[in-house]
Amino acid sequence: MSATQVAKVKAGSEGKTADKVFKGIAYACGMLILVVLAAILVFLFIQALPVFTGDQANVSQKVSDYSNGTTKNFWVLVGILVFGTVLVSVLALLLAIFVSIGIALFISHYAPKKLSTALSYVVDLLAAIPSVIYGLWGGLVLIPSIQPVWNWFAKYLGWTYIFQGPAVQPSKTVATVAVVLAVMICPIITSVSRDIFKQTPRLQQEAALALGATKWEMIKLAVLPFGKSGVISAAMLGLGRALGETMAILMILSPGYLFSVFLLKGSQNMTIAANIALKYMEADDMGVSVLIGTGLVLFIVTFIVNFVARKITDKAVK
Repeated sequence: MSATQVAKVKAGSEGKTADKVFKGIAYACGMLILVVLAAILVFLFIQALPVFTGDQANVSQKVSDYSNGTTKNFWVLVGILVFGTVLVSVLALLLAIFVSIGIALFISHYAPKKLSTALSYVVDLLAAIPSVIYGLWGGLVLIPSIQPVWNWFAKYLGWTYIFQGPAVQPSKTVATVAVVLAVMICPIITSVSRDIFKQTPRLQQEAALALGATKWEMIKLAVLPFGKSGVISAAMLGLGRALGETMAILMILSPGYLFSVFLLKGSQNMTIAANIALKYMEADDMGVSVLIGTGLVLFIVTFIVNFVARKITDKAVK
């Protein structure tokens, strides 16, 4: 066997070893995620166990305290908090998704290169801003500024029930929180959507233009179908952040424990994460268990949302 052949055999052997090492590392990292996820689930379950096995009279009292006397049933409290969490998050997503897609398309296909680069930096910077900053902005700037808008909604759209007035002043309401969350998740959805749109094959775009399509028709025929699964993933990523948001909601929303869809009235709804932050400092052992029990439900809800999002994304790809 020649020296060249020996070198090739040796290189092939080293390559196979490197492949095995990389496969092992990748496998270990994947399993680590599952282990951490399982550890979190087990921790939450153990900490929440006294809610189901402990003194039920004490549990009922804590639930009553944490719901401002609305209910003494733990599951009713969970239902109220899940309803408020989903309501605020879905409203924020509806406000953000179309604006985000428009910004992403402008950056990827309409803006000049220098402007596109600058806007990309701005969007990425906005996505990294801590939620407490958005909360401060919402409390100090948005609440006073948006009051005339909510008054207009209550006056002319009050017949729609959800905008039934009068709009509370100051507007520490679900509607205002939804706007703040929409501003918060908009950069996340925009950033991911922009990167997906930029990956649209150039040949598909040029083929559409060559057949006589306008730029918008090219985007509708080539860019949006290609990026559909990515946009769905981006939307679910934004929804995940909205579901778990704490400080911004805590700093703006006037807490209430009702199954209510009155968006312009105060003290109607509360989210799980914000409620935990609000009540945790004054909680005793049983109180902590009640709060962690609601956190366990939030964990499950978030997992279900991500699971459904994955199924939708897989279906969109096919």
